Amino acid sequence: MTEKNMTKSIVVAVDGPVAAGKGTLGRRLAAHFNFAYLDTGGLYRAVALRLLRNQQALDEIETMVAQAGKISLADLADPALRDEEVGEAASVIAPQPELRAALLEYQRAFAANPPDGAAGAVLDGRDIGTVICPDAQVKLFVTASVEARAERRFTELAGRGEDVDLATIQADVAARDARDSARAASPLTAAEDAHLLDTTKMDIEAAFQAAQKIVAACM
Repeated sequence: MTEKNMTKSIVVAVDGPVAAGKGTLGRRLAAHFNFAYLDTGGLYRAVALRLLRNQQALDEIETMVAQAGKISLADLADPALRDEEVGEAASVIAPQPELRAALLEYQRAFAANPPDGAAGAVLDGRDIGTVICPDAQVKLFVTASVEARAERRFTELAGRGEDVDLATIQADVAARDARDSARAASPLTAAEDAHLLDTTKMDIEAAFQAAQKIVAACM
């Protein structure tokens, strides 16, 4: 990729903890501005799903890096990526520096040269504004209380017919926050120049309107 291409693409980095609504928000923003969209967490879920389906251990670095090299668009469209077991496995493998390094270039290439000739890209994840695209023109850090995020996750999973318990999900959300924030490689943290968007008391429409105004003002 060339420096010229990197400067042509408008990059919107959307970071935040699990179930904060950044995925829904990222997709809405991408559709509104006609930008390409990448759920970077889906990359880790895709690797985790490959490991689970092949009955491979979640702590073997070489194996997970090898699976990362096989990720395709078909992997990212697999409905099983949203399964709770896959999300848990992804949270376990995501802190591994070797895996993060293996997926780094894929994410940066997507941001620098969005597919289908899009003028910009929206990437959501945990470290987009701090590590993947530190020079992004727009950085959003989307958050919400643990309780609000657990309720959203519960509603999502229950709506898919899964047998879930709110207290268990709340404990899982808190544990994943701790893992994401404490990991040595690319810990979850807001970039210094990120716009903080607390969606605890917002529905998706209110959150989108607030985010859209921020993005438009920065372009």
